[in-house]
Amino acid sequence: MPKPGNPDLILSTTTSTQDSGLLDVLLPLFEKQTGYKVKPIAVGSGQAMTMGERGEADVLLVHAPDSEKTFMANGHGTDRRLVMHNDFIIIGPAADPAKIKGEKTAVSALQKIAEGKVLFISRGDNSGTDQLEKKLWKTANLTPKGQSWYQETGQGMGATLNVAAEKTGYTISDRATYLANKKNVNLDILGRATQGWLTSTT
Repeated sequence: MPKPGNPDLILSTTTSTQDSGLLDVLLPLFEKQTGYKVKPIAVGSGQAMTMGERGEADVLLVHAPDSEKTFMANGHGTDRRLVMHNDFIIIGPAADPAKIKGEKTAVSALQKIAEGKVLFISRGDNSGTDQLEKKLWKTANLTPKGQSWYQETGQGMGATLNVAAEKTGYTISDRATYLANKKNVNLDILGRATQGWLTSTT
């Protein structure tokens, strides 16, 4: 393969992708095969798309489908592809104080957390995970922001998992990041939130 004229490529990706360890495996192989030198910048999906809008990134790896469609409709990207699959889970302490295990839907699980005023840790960073969580609360007809039991980290998935573990609270995570960090966080999978494709946009 011919060496690219400009080998520097900026990849704006989700913290979930970074925290899962996937880039540590894929990027060296990609660089070896293509001659590109990739600089990954891990942020939430919302911030990654803002970087794309400003021309500050060449490729995006994001997972916020509604926002991605708006991004493309507004002419910010040239090609959008589904590249891998991940799903979202509700995790929390094994004792499960809100008794959500066995609930049939994520909405009913969140309703029980709210009813019991049990600690919930949100990313609060406009990432794909955060957008999904906010949509679930809206579907449940609940507004948890401002409640004492609802706390936002404003950080990535790995950091939010750590906060949830330290404070023994519930949170929503993508499965890949949870599995990559499982040995360091004493939290169990208690329910499924939804499925989501990780999307590549250039």
